[in-house]
Amino acid sequence: MNTIKPSLASSLFPVGLLLIAMASIQSGASLAKQLFPLIGPQGTTTLRLLFASLVMLLLLRPWRARFNAASLRSVVVYGISLGCMNLMFYMSLRTVPLGIAVALEFTGPLVVALYGSRRAIDFAWIALAVLGLILLVPMGDAAAGIDLVGAGFALGAGAFWALYIVYGQKAGHDNGVQTAALGVMIAALFVAPVGMVHAGAALLNPALIPLGIGVAILSTALPYSLEMVALTRLPARTFGTLMSIEPAFGALSGLLFLHEVLSVTQWLAIASIIGASVGATLTLRKDSAPAVAMD
Repeated sequence: MNTIKPSLASSLFPVGLLLIAMASIQSGASLAKQLFPLIGPQGTTTLRLLFASLVMLLLLRPWRARFNAASLRSVVVYGISLGCMNLMFYMSLRTVPLGIAVALEFTGPLVVALYGSRRAIDFAWIALAVLGLILLVPMGDAAAGIDLVGAGFALGAGAFWALYIVYGQKAGHDNGVQTAALGVMIAALFVAPVGMVHAGAALLNPALIPLGIGVAILSTALPYSLEMVALTRLPARTFGTLMSIEPAFGALSGLLFLHEVLSVTQWLAIASIIGASVGATLTLRKDSAPAVAMD
């Protein structure tokens, strides 16, 4: 018994960290959505990335990293993809419930995981994901309040998530987490002009600073740190499987903090996309890596 308990505790610890990280990300998204009436999703994205870049620059000191021309190009694409991913995700939240936006965005890493596969089992996961999308896409009077433009932004965020994964793996090969700090800084510089044009002087309101810092910590600094610890203590397949339940965290966070009530069909759609992501991760080839990223 004494030998089992430490082993169980060591296994549950990183799982707990990962669950906290997912809850933190979705809580941060709920808080961010409450800033939209004041500075819009563009201004909110700008505040999040600016404050997150400051925190990560201080903690990770990316100036110590060494880049060649090729890796620097990858970092730039990685950072721009991160900025576009965050901006489009927040744009989708204007009209789409949080859980549905996360589920739609998750199609990005799912495409990366299944890209180039020709196995029959992978086509089953693709079919399950497509079923989830069909259940979420508005059709005539059955739209159930889901806006097509907002859904398009969420899918666009998923496309940039896919780019983020591909170029993040290339850029982070030699410098690891320092690359992430530099990527967040590039994302902030890329998105800041959009936020400034949209929100203008409202971004300088001192009352927004605590909220901006809160969004940055909840959505970026805290979950990223916890995910890095969990990733070093969990098998890649287990990590990817657990990350696949994030749309459920988004739906629950939207329900608890934003009072977004989903229909049975929408829950089934989210479950289909989660099932496709879990299945794709569990049957992943050994030479493939799971998708790791922040919303």
